[in-house]
Amino acid sequence: MNVHLTFDIEVWCNGWDDLDGRFPASFERYCYGSSQHGRYALPKTLEIMNRHGITGVFFVEPLFSARFGPQYLDTITKLIADAGQDIQLHLHPEWTDELPSPPIADATRKRQHLTFYTQDEQAALIGLGRRLLEASTGRPVTAFRAGSFAANRDTYAALRRQGILVDSSLNAMADFTGGSIDALQAPGEQRTIDGVTVYPITVFRDGFGRARPAQVGASSIDELTQAMLAARAAGCRHFVIVSHNFEMLKPGGSDPDWIVVRRFERLCAYLGQHRDLFQVGPLPLPQQVRPVSPIAQRVTVSPWSTAVRHVEQLRRRLG
Repeated sequence: MNVHLTFDIEVWCNGWDDLDGRFPASFERYCYGSSQHGRYALPKTLEIMNRHGITGVFFVEPLFSARFGPQYLDTITKLIADAGQDIQLHLHPEWTDELPSPPIADATRKRQHLTFYTQDEQAALIGLGRRLLEASTGRPVTAFRAGSFAANRDTYAALRRQGILVDSSLNAMADFTGGSIDALQAPGEQRTIDGVTVYPITVFRDGFGRARPAQVGASSIDELTQAMLAARAAGCRHFVIVSHNFEMLKPGGSDPDWIVVRRFERLCAYLGQHRDLFQVGPLPLPQQVRPVSPIAQRVTVSPWSTAVRHVEQLRRRLG
């Protein structure tokens, strides 16, 4: 089974007021995450992955650089590229009305999700993001993830217009499709929408029967490993895990969240030690995809693995 360890890489200023004043500290936190313990944002993420020989997919949000300058985006992409990791396009269109040169005609109001834009507007914003990222990396963009997983039918038409034929935006736990796409399919099952090959975020059933996304900051290591084994046993071809550049940091600061740090370390170690079971790497291009049959079996994990997560969450709140 193919495992895709994916990351949404973005910079936020904790609000839209005084962006220029807030940006330097925000960039330092989201890019480096420096504290007395080290740099636990991108540098530590890349260090852990490289130590275990893991290649992931880093979906990098570039629109912020149209406001603050390409050198900041270059800093991010160089860190990732120098570590030998795959870089693809992430897009948070709520930056649109903050840019000095409006990329679309209606850029005077804040619209958070890509699904709030017309197909033409989506195509224009995706095209701008692609150009910014390609100028920074010197490599073509081949895959996309919408900010907040907010994609609809128009998104796939817009991606095709921009020549991007691989996507990982769909998440059954954050469905913004508005009914424009039929029911999200079983975990690990890629699909084709309007000519774009789509790899949804994997969703499993936790030990209490509740649906849960395969996210590093939101699942125990036992839940993740059990879900991967269950997906493989069910015949899944692809298992998509999501994380962010800030997930190993405590909320609101740059101190490490040691529970998530240990969880991520153990996840990478597990994947590195089980290469006979899991092939970890980038999202395959359309010509590399084989047809799949629907997966009827649910991917479930034990009550114990979920109880561990609840204990960890309590420790994080108290600590």
